[in-house]
This record gives sequence, structure tokens and C-alpha cells, in this order.
Amino acid sequence: MASFDPNRFVLEHDQDTPKEILRAAYQAFGELTLSFSGAEDVVLIDLALKVAPKEDVHVFALDTGRLHPETYAFIERIRAHYDIAIDVRFPDSEAVQALVRDKGLFSFFHDGHQECCGIRKVAPLRRRLAGLPMWVTGQRRDQSPGTRSSLQIAEHDHGFGSDASPLIKVNPLTHWSSEEAWTYIRMFDVPYNPLHERGFVSIGCEPCTRPTLPGQHEREGRWWWENQEGKECGLHSTNLHAITPDAPG
Repeated sequence: MASFDPNRFVLEHDQDTPKEILRAAYQAFGELTLSFSGAEDVVLIDLALKVAPKEDVHVFALDTGRLHPETYAFIERIRAHYDIAIDVRFPDSEAVQALVRDKGLFSFFHDGHQECCGIRKVAPLRRRLAGLPMWVTGQRRDQSPGTRSSLQIAEHDHGFGSDASPLIKVNPLTHWSSEEAWTYIRMFDVPYNPLHERGFVSIGCEPCTRPTLPGQHEREGRWWWENQEGKECGLHSTNLHAITPDAPG
């Protein structure tokens, strides 16, 4: 939407609640497209259905082929609980086969997670976002201080959008803490992934996710064998560019 100014949106709504931010975004775009994976995303689904008609709320999820069994069951539980369609997106099978053939099933332990994430996550997301004016994410500033500390409630997504086809990313939970998100989950009986009860905080693919210990940051459970800075899979590559222009997307 060429007339949407994210900077003005931030000035007008930065102090609003996530529900008010979502309502303002719906009024601006006439629809809400939400990516779904973790606990915060279900909070957004719950809120979105309170500010917009169900037919205007579009939810999608990325099936990398490497998710926990509990996550697959969770996706189905959300579909049934809210009586909504979830557009599950898959990676290109030939690209996955080529990666596994050339490097095996666990190449990311040796040469980093970016290539695997690029095939299993980023490429399917790029296809899903093509032509869309906006998408809503569950990002928070406190999720990853190294890459998300400058996150805004609305911003241009230069990773998946372009000058010819601009894409706006709306992040209603920017200023919330993990505790606030879980307070909402408990207060409104929002479904959550049972892996959270086993110490998993940030949940991704099964080989690349593990429970965190007391005192560890939630992102330390992701790609723990790599450098602790810049932990992004590529879905939010602009966060990396915000800390260094040479960071990989």
C-alpha cells in the first residue's frame, strides 16, 4: 500500500496496546495476514479475531519438514480451536533433496544454519508474501537484544518487499515482554505448544532447538552450536542488517 507510512503509524500508535495496533492495521489494510509458529503468534491470532472478521484474518505456517511432532499437533489444535484455515507452506522438494543429497541431513551443524533455513523457511515465505501489502509477526524487542532491539511496531520489510512492491511488517508485540505474552495466554486460556512445559522457549525445527537452562536467554535454545550474536534464520533478515550491513540474510 503506497499511501501507508510506517513512520507515521509508529508516531500515532507506538503507545497503543497490541490489540489497538492490530485494529489500526486492519483499518489501514482491510485484512490481516499472520505468520504462525510460536506462542506469541497465537496471541496475535486471538487478538486479530477480536478486531477483524474471520474472513479477513489469514493465517499461514511454514512446515520445514523438521518440526517437532508436538508442533504439528499444535498447528492442528489451533486450526480446530479457532475454526480457521491455516495455510501450511512447504519447501521446494527438489531443493531439499539436492541439499540432503549433497550435504546430508545435518549439514547445518558444520556449515551453519543459513543454507538449510534458506531452503526450508525463507524461500517458502518469500513465495507466500509475494504481492502482499503487509504481514503481521509476533516479534518482540526482548526476544533477541542483539538483532531486535530497534524493532518498531511497523516498518518496511526490505527483505521480502521492494520499491515496486512494498511490503509492510507490523509487529504489535514489539514492546511486550515474554511475561506479558504469557500473562495474556493464561488469562484468556490461549492454546500453546506443550513443548513450552518441557523448557522449550523459542521453538523451531527439532534438530536446531533445545530447552534453555535457568538464566539463559530464550534464543540460546536455537542453533546453540553457533555464535550467540545475530541469531536469525532469515525470516527477519532486516534485523541483521540493522546491526551490520554485511550480515547474511
